[in-house]
Amino acid sequence: MASQEIETLTSALSRLPGLGPRSARRAVLWLIKRRETSLVQLLDALDAVREGLVECRTCGNVDTSDPCAICADPRRDMRSLCVVEDVADLWALDRSRLFAGRYHVLGGRLSALDGIRPEDLTVAKLIERVAAGGIDEVVLAMNATLEGQTTAHYIAERLDIFPVRITQLAHGLPVGGELDYLDEGTLAQALRARRPMG
Repeated sequence: MASQEIETLTSALSRLPGLGPRSARRAVLWLIKRRETSLVQLLDALDAVREGLVECRTCGNVDTSDPCAICADPRRDMRSLCVVEDVADLWALDRSRLFAGRYHVLGGRLSALDGIRPEDLTVAKLIERVAAGGIDEVVLAMNATLEGQTTAHYIAERLDIFPVRITQLAHGLPVGGELDYLDEGTLAQALRARRPMG
């Protein structure tokens, strides 16, 4: 039997996505064997993130600076704005290095069943960003779920009064698929084949 502290660590790790109790136990044992190197590095990294983590007031990304590294990057195309449901979606798209613009994180998607309304998302902030001008295209990169597409149509209707081109990712994405789980080839194809909505 392991000590209570080790069991607590194992339990905490087992709650991470993709790790069950057995995988968490293996990870804890691996860290214990390398406690002077890997465990110390992991603890330092976790502590640094915990201390410095902030939400970007411009786009909603999570970073250690505000504005985040993406919003602060002068090489980014300020005329293109990609709207995503979640930070994981932003990271997945940005990892592909195929979108050179900026992002806007909604913080979820509309869902009547879960009681998530437009006021619960950052739709108003998105409209403010577009109304301020300087944006030529808004890419709606919602997940290919019923709620994701409902959210995309709602936003497209709200942005219809502005002189911007509204596009969405191509339908090469699997229905029910989540951006964070797609490979970069699929994301690349979806970004290249985006098309106007409506």
